[in-house]
Amino acid sequence: MTKQSLEPAARIAVVSGGRSTERERSLLSGRAAQESLARQGYSTTLLDAADTTFTDQIRSADVAFLAIAGQYAEDGKLQGLLESLNIPYTGSGVTASAIGMHKTLAKTVAAAAGVTVLPSVVLPPRDRDTITQAITGMIAFPLILKPLSEGGSIGMTVCHDDVELAAALSGVRADDGWFAEPFTTGTPVTCGILEVEGTPAALPPLETLPVGAEFYDYATKRDKDRYRYRCPAELPATTLDAITDAALTAHRALACTGYSRSDFIITPGGPVWLEINTLPGLSRTGNLATMADAAGIDYDQLVRTILATATTHAGYRP
Repeated sequence: MTKQSLEPAARIAVVSGGRSTERERSLLSGRAAQESLARQGYSTTLLDAADTTFTDQIRSADVAFLAIAGQYAEDGKLQGLLESLNIPYTGSGVTASAIGMHKTLAKTVAAAAGVTVLPSVVLPPRDRDTITQAITGMIAFPLILKPLSEGGSIGMTVCHDDVELAAALSGVRADDGWFAEPFTTGTPVTCGILEVEGTPAALPPLETLPVGAEFYDYATKRDKDRYRYRCPAELPATTLDAITDAALTAHRALACTGYSRSDFIITPGGPVWLEINTLPGLSRTGNLATMADAAGIDYDQLVRTILATATTHAGYRP
């Protein structure tokens, strides 16, 4: 894997859209990133990964700037395509992307590296009664059901008792990939990692304060009146250090490259790592941009820094 030295005339394809449930967030990131690159004098094209001609279009690019999230984009599939075409791209490689998108596998890797995580149970592909027993036999109420490979808090359901659990399970198929973990109240915090000249550094952690919601769910994330940010997070120095250390450890353990963002919940016992985003959203007012700004990195500099991390793997170019 080698870093790319981009000439001013390099053709940069900003890849966005896609066909995941995070399509709209991806389109927002793509437009913002392309506008920034164009403003800085780069030659750019905005491509939609869901376009039937995408593979033909991307072949002419010198580098792919990935402003996209979710399945078929953040899970290693897109990265595999780009590597087979020998096109350098931003963000993590196939392995890190695939593991990072699989929430319980990512937790296993992070925990093995010393990061504190919550226990979890993957729903077995069996009948409802067996599934309920498997969950409640290991995790006490309240608990939360989550898709194994989704982002943006999509599909998450908090269950306080057997009735709510049964209702939640009636709407999911275990073989689609779901897991349960304890629902832990506390402050949601996220911490971005940005690589500069190959060295990962933690950005100031961002604290999210939901307004009128049980947790920072999908609906809350998409309504600016239902949450507010505090960045840097107003937490004890020891807690902030623990967050940045854990984010850096997870980034390295999962072999992420370029940048990432780890999400945490702050419990009385300290921060607990929830998941990693290997392609964090890149909207101008999003989490990563807010943390970068707190570190003295404006949006254009953030985009330029991410572009500089684009890598390629040795191979052939059809």
